[in-house]
This record gives sequence, structure tokens and C-alpha cells, in this order.
Amino acid sequence: MSAESGFAAPGRMPDFFIVGHAKCGTTALYVMLRHHPRLFMPFLKEPQFFAPEMRADPWRSRGLPQTLEDYVALFAPATPDQLAGEASPSYLRSPTAAEQIAANAPGARIVAILREPSSFLRSLHLQFVQTMIEPEVDLGKALRLEPSRSEGRNLPRHGYWQQVLMYSQHVRYVEQLRRFHAVFPRERVLTVIYDDFRADNDATARQIMRFLDVDDSVTIKAVEANPSVRVRAARLHEVKRALQSAQGPASRAVKSSVSSLIPRGMRRAVLRPARRCVRRSILFAEPVPPDESLMLELRRRFAGEVTALSEYLDRDLVTLWGYDKLG
Repeated sequence: MSAESGFAAPGRMPDFFIVGHAKCGTTALYVMLRHHPRLFMPFLKEPQFFAPEMRADPWRSRGLPQTLEDYVALFAPATPDQLAGEASPSYLRSPTAAEQIAANAPGARIVAILREPSSFLRSLHLQFVQTMIEPEVDLGKALRLEPSRSEGRNLPRHGYWQQVLMYSQHVRYVEQLRRFHAVFPRERVLTVIYDDFRADNDATARQIMRFLDVDDSVTIKAVEANPSVRVRAARLHEVKRALQSAQGPASRAVKSSVSSLIPRGMRRAVLRPARRCVRRSILFAEPVPPDESLMLELRRRFAGEVTALSEYLDRDLVTLWGYDKLG
């Protein structure tokens, strides 16, 4: 059974969706809401089931639900008095997710989080480099690759991520919101501005609790999750990609090459799970300061989008994000 069918699911569908964007606090929000006793969110944060185009790469779709039965099984542990939800940032970017969600969960509530475009794209690029989607570590160069990538050239060797790497297309905020407003009543779609969430995690989480119609007085600890980092050791990062993606005899061959690439004392650290502190200290570091000339170029490029979004949401994001001072 496909997600598009809209037929009755053989189990429970979510009552709410955090649809993105990535690098806008979705992970922190997911962690915070999971601690509310009336809310259930599965251990798998990003099922991405209603955005199948985002799962085209078999390597990156491993572990994700492939059938509707697998998907609804994620929410089976929810108790009758809990609201079930999930957080897949790809849904806001996806051209099909809004319709598919509405077909399968027409009564759901939607939470979208938006961020100032230049800082969003910088953080997104850092994330893509870290998670081995993007091999180009320079954001300016990655942006200049968009025309050739749109033609299928200069794509990563390890997977087909043509549309995901079209950075400029991620900043189509009004178009993305309209897709959800076209299939859900306005009162069921909450748009959160990232600046508000960063300024006061607790207040924003409670706003979302009220939107979901659950008790907003529950104590929930504010968290910072999934911070942006810079890849410190590109060669070791590439080895990690090879080790994770290789299987069978090829995997053994790749792993045997580690000894020639990585000092003996560092091998175990490189092979540990992604979030272990030792590995992070070897592979990652704090991001370098942004290229201000590039940031200004991006802000000028997306000034029209910010103006349109301000009018669409009836909120002055032009001033909030400093677009009134571009010169």
C-alpha cells in the first residue's frame, strides 16, 4: 500500500507532524516534546515516509520504513490518551509530502520552522558535509555547482542527491507553506520562526503544546541538539563514508586500508559510532566564522523571498532579519 493512496492505515497515523526545515531546531524540539507525557514520538526521529524522493539513495534510506505497515508500526506504542507525532524536516522541502500527509492523516496538525535564509543555508551546508551528503566543503563553491548539478553533473559519488543539493531551492518558504495551507486549514498549521525558538526554547515549546492542545505547564528541559560543526579531517571523513557504505568483501578490503590511512592509535576512534566524543574531536571542530561577503550576497539574493514571507505571515521579518539594512 502506498502513502499516496489515502486508504485506511493498518494502524495508527500521527496526530501531528514537525515538517522542518532542517537546522532550524527540529531536533531540539523533537527531544523536548518527547518528554511530555501526553505526546508520543518514536525513537526514529526522521521517518521521511511521506517524502520518498528524499530517500532515493539506498544507503541513506537504510533503517527507514518502506511500507505503510512499517510506518504506522512506529506509533503502535502510543497509548490511547497520547497524541502521536513525528519530525521529518524533509517534508517542508518535498513537493509531494503535504498532499500525502493530508491524504493519510487529514486531521493532523503541522508545525513548520523557518530561519533567516543565509544562516539557514550555511548551517544546512555544514550539516550536509558532516553527514556526507555534500563533498564540497566550501559553501560558495557548492552554490556555484547548482547549475551543473541540475544537469546531473558534479554530483557526489556515493549517492544521487541532485535536488537536495539545490541549496537555493530550499529557500522557497512561501511556496512551501502554501502547499500545506492548500490541504490543511490555516488553524492547523503553525509557523515558528527560528529566532523565537533560539531566544526562548521553553516559551516556543509551550506555544507548540498549546497548539497541540496539551497541558503547557509540564516541565520540559530546554536542550540544544545537532549543533553545526565543521569537518576538521576531510580524508578521515571520506574513510568513514567508505566504511559505512561498503559491504561484503568490498567492506573488508576498505577496512583493511584503514591502517595505511589512519595512525594505529586513532583507528578505534574513527570506527566508533557517529556521536562518540573521541570521534567528533578527531573529525569535527567548531565552524569557522562565516564569509560575510557571501552572506551579504545570499541576503540580497533572498531579499524578495523574505519580503514575500513577511507579507504572507503578516510579520515583519524584513526588520527582524536585518533585510532593511542591506544597503
